[in-house]
Amino acid sequence: MRSDTPDQAGTVAELGEFNLIQRLTGGRAQPPSTLLGPGDDAAVVVASDGRVVASTDVLVEGVHFRLDWSTPEQVGHKAVAVNLADVAAMGATPTAVLVGLACPPRTTVELLDGITAGMWQEANRARVGVVGGDVVSSETLVISVTALGDLQGRSAIRRSGALAGDVVAVCGKLGWSAAGLAVLGRGFRSPVTVVSAHRAPEPPYDAGAQAALAGATAMIDVSDGLLSDLGHIATASAVAIDVRTDLLEVHQRLVDVGTALGADPRHWVLTGGEDHALAATFPGPSEVPDGWVTIGTVRRGEGVTVDGRPYDGPGGWQHWR
Repeated sequence: MRSDTPDQAGTVAELGEFNLIQRLTGGRAQPPSTLLGPGDDAAVVVASDGRVVASTDVLVEGVHFRLDWSTPEQVGHKAVAVNLADVAAMGATPTAVLVGLACPPRTTVELLDGITAGMWQEANRARVGVVGGDVVSSETLVISVTALGDLQGRSAIRRSGALAGDVVAVCGKLGWSAAGLAVLGRGFRSPVTVVSAHRAPEPPYDAGAQAALAGATAMIDVSDGLLSDLGHIATASAVAIDVRTDLLEVHQRLVDVGTALGADPRHWVLTGGEDHALAATFPGPSEVPDGWVTIGTVRRGEGVTVDGRPYDGPGGWQHWR
């Protein structure tokens, strides 16, 4: 029988499963969308629409995050953000997240406190609750987050609705996370704004519902790279998409980092993943909402081109490639 009290325990093995759950969930405020939070066999979340949008992502230490590059709070922030961005990309309003956590017995309670704090902070920014989950023992630190959303009477915005004649627009940062990863990979920790974009992305959650209300025909979360993810829309919609580089913003900070590292910042904007911006197609320029930037067009055909030509180089991230 373990004798350590929750305040004395240094590792999860010393703290124990149920004390850990209480530590990670106790005393947290929930938004109105949470009718019943942690503590029972399952949570109860508002779904006034009658339909629930659901998405899951798994983050593995050494693959999706490194604790020598990111703080525990940033890891928790990122785990929630990447999932809620998928819900927003369907045109839904995020409502809740559930967290699955697997970690070695030697994992410190302090580390999990930090990860949990980051999760709750990002959940609060998105106005959602962390309503439940599970904790198990494993050899590797793994975080699985399931995000839920409410369509609020709107149609889901799928990848398959783009039509020839539509325009393509984006909302959110592009290329910043890839630039931050390049900086970290060279052993640097600044500029902070660029590195932070990789450690803790900030998806434009409200822009998903905004695009749906404006008449978006297709939408996607830019997680693997702009060209790669627009390719998913092009394939699902059986259309061709052309991106115009003269319409793409390349922030001066990315230009500065590219100059310092001998890299082309435009490549980061076109192919860099993990910014979790939203990309969508709209019937015409007048339908593109405020805060969105038009970057290209949809036409008959197939595939994605840049300035009318195939892009020379990888289009984005793929696991196992």
